[in-house]
Amino acid sequence: MPRDLINDEETLALVPKVHPKFKPVWDHRSPEEQIALARYFLPHRSSKAVLEPTRPRGIKWYCPFASQDEFPSGHRYCINVYTGCAHGCIYCYAAGYQADKADTKKDFERLIDKDMVDLERFDVPAAPVHLSNSTDPLQPLEESFGHTRYALEQILAHRNRFTTVVILTKNPLLAVQLGYADLLNDLVRLPSDHPMHDKFDEQGLPAFIIEVSVAFWQESARSVYDPGAPPIKERIEGIRALREAGIPVAWRIDPLFPRSLDDLGLTEAQTLDDLENLVVLAKDVGANHVIYSPAKIVQPRRRKMNPTMKAMKAVYQALAAPDKPVFRGGSWRLPGHVADAEIIGPFLEICERHGLPVKCCKGNLIGTP
Repeated sequence: MPRDLINDEETLALVPKVHPKFKPVWDHRSPEEQIALARYFLPHRSSKAVLEPTRPRGIKWYCPFASQDEFPSGHRYCINVYTGCAHGCIYCYAAGYQADKADTKKDFERLIDKDMVDLERFDVPAAPVHLSNSTDPLQPLEESFGHTRYALEQILAHRNRFTTVVILTKNPLLAVQLGYADLLNDLVRLPSDHPMHDKFDEQGLPAFIIEVSVAFWQESARSVYDPGAPPIKERIEGIRALREAGIPVAWRIDPLFPRSLDDLGLTEAQTLDDLENLVVLAKDVGANHVIYSPAKIVQPRRRKMNPTMKAMKAVYQALAAPDKPVFRGGSWRLPGHVADAEIIGPFLEICERHGLPVKCCKGNLIGTP
C-alpha cells in the first residue's frame, strides 16, 4: 500500500469531519464512493477537527469557496489550465482573485498525470469536468504550450473517470486552427463501458460541449468590455466551424448589462435589437442552448477598478435605489427583483419568442450531468 494511502476504516473516519458546507457531496453515497472521494479530495493525515476539500494539483474541486447548500456544484472538477487571462475583460469575476497577468503553470502536465493516477487508484466515481472557470483555456498561450490539448488528451485516456467535459472560451476559432476538432469529437460520446453511457445515450446528452461567450453584437461594445478578446466575427467563424464538425456548442450571452447606457456617458453594451440578433444567430448555428447571467461589478485584486466599471457601479446604485446593490463574493450585484425587471425579463422574452432553450449560468452549471 502506498505510504499516503490510509486503510478503508481510517478513510471512512474522515467523512464525519468534513465541513458541513461540503458534506452533501458525501451524503447518500455508498461507503466505497465515500472512501474514494475522501481519498482524492481530503487531507489524509490532517489533525484538524474539520476538513475541507483540498487538491494542490490540477484536477480540483469545482468551487472550493461555496457551500453546497447555496451553490450545489457537487462532485465535479475544474482544471484551470493557465493562471490569469490575456483577454482582460473588464467585468470578469475572476479579476477579484486571479493574477492580472496570463501565465503558464509549472509542471502542469506532470501534475495532471499524477491526478489521473489518483483518480484511477482511488476508483473515484465519474463526474463532470470544466475547463476553465478562472481562465480561458483557448487564450494565446495555448498556441505555444498546449496545456488544454494535453488535459483533454488525458481526460480521453481516462474517460471513465469523467462524465460531461465542458470548455468555456471566447476563442473557439483557435481550437479549429490548432486542429483540435477530432479530439473534441472523440469526447462527445461516452465509451460503451462507461458507467453513464446508457443514461447519456437514452437521453441524447452530449458528453462534451464547448460554451462560447459572445455577449455583444456591436464591435464597439466588444472593444470596450472585452478589450483583449477576439473580435465578434472571429468567434462566430469559430462557432460555425465547430458546428460543421459536429461539435455541440452552447452560446453564452453572458453577462447581461443594463440598457440605455449611452444616455449616461457609457458605451452601449446591448440594445434589445443586439440581444435579438445574438439569439437569432445562436439558433441559426444550432446552439444547444443559451446561457446568461447579469453583470457583476468586480473589485479587482490588488488594483483599481476600471473607470467604465466604476461608472457602471453608479448605474447599479441608481437602478437599485432606494435599496443598494448587493455586495457578495468580491462583487456588487443588482437586487434580484431589479435584475429581473431591468435586465433578465426582456432577454428571456426574446429567447422564448425564438424558441431557444435558455439557462441561467448557475442553473446551467448545476444541471451539467
